[in-house]
This record gives sequence, C-alpha cells and structure tokens, in this order.
Amino acid sequence: MRTTVDIAEPLLDNAKRRAAERGVTLSVLVEDALRQHLYARPDKEALPFKLITVGGEGLVDPSINLDKICELITRDDEEEYGQK
Repeated sequence: MRTTVDIAEPLLDNAKRRAAERGVTLSVLVEDALRQHLYARPDKEALPFKLITVGGEGLVDPSINLDKICELITRDDEEEYGQK
C-alpha cells in the first residue's frame, strides 16, 4: 500500500544509507522498524518492593558505628582475606 509520510531530511538520509548498507529498499527498512516498534515487548514492570525488617536488641557489636560503612567493609575484607 502506498502512503505519504513526512520524515525529517537528516533522518531520511540516515534511513536511506542504512537501507543501502543492508541491501534492502527504504520500504523494507521502514516496515522492519515499524514491526520492531509495534511488536516489541514492553519493559518488564518493576516488581513491587517490600522491605522486610526484623526486631532485635540492636547492634550485635555496639562498637560498630554504622556511619562508617567503609570501616565495616574493610573489617569484613580483612577477616575474609587476611590483613595485608
């Protein structure tokens, strides 16, 4: 079916170039692009987020300052991999 569509010159030039690179007509390129766009699966919706918390007595080691995350990471690395 023949139809008329207005396409910006730079976009049309790029489309013609791409069609030539692929060895197809501009019509085939446009049809392929429309199919991909129309039949593409939408991105998966984000799963609902639920924060699970537990009660307790607070920190196991009260000497740990949670504001110093780097210190905790370093301590864990030293315990797991040994001090350098």
